[in-house]
This record gives sequence, structure tokens and C-alpha cells, in this order.
Amino acid sequence: MLERGLEPDFPPPAQTELAAIKAPAPAAGGMRDLRSLLWASIDNDDSRDLDQLTVAEALTDGSTRILVAIADVDALVRKGSALDAHASCNTTSIYTPGAVFPMLRRACRLISLR
Repeated sequence: MLERGLEPDFPPPAQTELAAIKAPAPAAGGMRDLRSLLWASIDNDDSRDLDQLTVAEALTDGSTRILVAIADVDALVRKGSALDAHASCNTTSIYTPGAVFPMLRRACRLISLR
């Protein structure tokens, strides 16, 4: 990872910002609480990085509505912050046989479906 310019570890300033995140981002105006829907993810059952979910709803006219939930990461991670800089460096979570190196550890997990 280092040879490719990636950061396997969160630098201390990013760790400090991460420790300051204690709760989900507050709901923005106009948001609906959709937690009662049966969301699905392509992630493993033990994944702590759910940043995209989908659900299908059968409608009364016989059609199907597909909803996609995408994490609003910037609700908790501000542009120009140390966490943003780390995410910009790696640009993705990196999965290896020995470990997963998340782009945004725990911050994505705190974004609730509202």
C-alpha cells in the first residue's frame, strides 16, 4: 500500500477527529425515516462500513419501486479535515486477505437511515 501512495493507518489528526464523532449526523430537513424497510447490502454480515443499501417495494399497481440509500459522509466528515484528507488519499476501502483498510472508519457506520 505504501509503495502505491496509500495510507494503511489513519494519521493521528484523523484519529482525533474520529474520536470526536459520538453520534449519527442529525437529520436534515425533508428527510424521511426509512429504517423500517428491509434494506439489503452486498457487504458481509459483519461489515461495519455500510455505505450503500437497496430495497425493493411491490406497489399496488403491480410495479416495483427500487430505493438506493447512499451514505452522506460529508454530514460527519468535513471537507478539508484530516479524515477527508485520508479518504482523498486512499479513495476507497481496501480489502486484503489479512485485513480491511477502511476509507472512513466508523464515520460511515454512524450515518443513520433517516
